[in-house]
This record gives sequence, structure tokens and C-alpha cells, in this order.
Amino acid sequence: MERQEWLGLMAKADASELMGCWVAANLSPDYTELRPPEIGSVMVRGRMGGKGNAFNLGEMTVSRCSVQLSCGTVGHGYIRGRSKQAARHVALCDALLQTDDAPTITSKILSVLAGKREAAVAETAGKAAATKVDFFTLVRGED
Repeated sequence: MERQEWLGLMAKADASELMGCWVAANLSPDYTELRPPEIGSVMVRGRMGGKGNAFNLGEMTVSRCSVQLSCGTVGHGYIRGRSKQAARHVALCDALLQTDDAPTITSKILSVLAGKREAAVAETAGKAAATKVDFFTLVRGED
């Protein structure tokens, strides 16, 4: 998994799920905060039907943090919502994934979050499929 993928997965995760995975992984690395956790907002952009010109859809609250492990590895974390602690843990996971602890983080945190994300996407797709309407035209023979 590439860095962009794991950061995206954690950024979209529910803060409580991420915290549960962190506690279950039982990690306590030595680190210093380069940028303490803070809450802000970002502009979300969208496209009609995934095509056409982008437009500003609205603002979303995010939390961010940057840390440096005692070995010198730097990690950055963004997560949706207002959880400063979750942003710190995303940054720590990012840093640890760049070290020899990557297999532990991948198996105990990323794989769990990926499974929950896939289940949520499947549930949403199922709900959308249930409301799908197929339009068809009957040939009336006038032509």
C-alpha cells in the first residue's frame, strides 16, 4: 500500500474506529509534536455526475497533526471531524508505516479500517441499487 492510500484510508475513517484500532495495537512510540493537533476546515469540491466543471460543494471540518518519532521519521495526519487525538494517531501511524513497524500497523490498523470501509461502501451501494429506476420507452408504431 502506498503512502497516499494509507493516508486516505485513515483520513476517511471514523475517529472512534481508528482509536479502537490504536488501542488494540497497543503501541506507544516516543515522539515529539512538530505541529500540535488543531482543528480547521477545508473546502470540498464536487462535479455533477463526476463530470464537468468542479464547484465548491461546502466546507468540512478536519483535524491535523504532525509528529516526529525519536528515530527522526516524520508523520503527518489529517482526519475528518474534530478529534485532535485521532489526528495525532493518524500522524503516528504515518510515521510508523515508514519504519520497520509497518507490518504491525498494516495488520492491526490499516487492514481493519480497510475492511470497515469496504463494508460501508458495499452497504451504500446496496441502498443505492435498491432505489434504482430503469426507464424504458415502448415503441408506439407511429414511425
